[in-house]
Amino acid sequence: MKNTFFFILSVLSVFCFGQVKSVKIDTILAPDIGGIKQVIEIKTDDSNKPVLLFLSGGPGSSMIKNAEVFTNLLKDRFTLVQWDQRDAGKTLELNPSPNQPSVAQMEKDTYEVINFLTKELKQKKIYLLGSSWGNVLGFNMVKNHPELLHAYFAVNPVVSQLKSEKELLKTLKVQFKENPVANKELTNVYIPFTKDEDLFYLRKWLFYREGKEYVLSDDFKKGFLEWSKTWSPVWNEVMTIDLPKTLQKVDCPIYFFVGENDIQTSTAITKEYFKQLKAPKKGLFLFENSGHQIHKDEPQKFQNTIIEVIN
Repeated sequence: MKNTFFFILSVLSVFCFGQVKSVKIDTILAPDIGGIKQVIEIKTDDSNKPVLLFLSGGPGSSMIKNAEVFTNLLKDRFTLVQWDQRDAGKTLELNPSPNQPSVAQMEKDTYEVINFLTKELKQKKIYLLGSSWGNVLGFNMVKNHPELLHAYFAVNPVVSQLKSEKELLKTLKVQFKENPVANKELTNVYIPFTKDEDLFYLRKWLFYREGKEYVLSDDFKKGFLEWSKTWSPVWNEVMTIDLPKTLQKVDCPIYFFVGENDIQTSTAITKEYFKQLKAPKKGLFLFENSGHQIHKDEPQKFQNTIIEVIN
């Protein structure tokens, strides 16, 4: 543990009240998960508080850096856990994945992370939250290991992504029909994607629609296509997921958080899936001022809704 800076930050305080031990934790660990060191951040003023693990979007993204913005209220109610998945964030800095990441491998990683947390924090179950791509991993846990979950929060979830991408392409073509560059690039997009440029052009004009003008730069294209070398095979796997056909009933409480303006993972598709899904408890919460990044667009409402649910 001394050979890496990830173990430097660790503050532990112990108070005994009869048989109950309260532990304050502010630490970054790097346990062996799936054959490599994977970075896990744990923060709490009382380790007896229920665990809330975030599964970040992407794939290849990290939520650790900006977590304070969307956890400043949650920290009073939970033991908060952020995890940088393989080939993402601090885990990538520490050690790249020796193999091409896959959905199956990362689902196994998720199971190992949750088992690590339940043992480390001495809790039988956790709360789990998936954001965008993170729902690919989260729904797998809901399907195969509901016994480990108090409840699941599905935030702008991947439900039927092939259908979503097709709807997105139609929307962008209509919006940019008067833009000759966009019209040409979007006309050449084929779904399912046959080359990395297909996904690039779709995301380029989606992000431009959201006001991100940097997507027109050569640097953005270079960076996106570099990301694609690792992650486009994974995203092509994601495109085969169709939850209305493969997961019609779950055995733990589940709550959907949906941005009304989200066209990346179709709001209409998610609403329809919610209607048909059977669960012991379920809820659908709409965020009127959000697109695909609810935790960034409406961080206070995002947190207060989670607190409402657990109350």
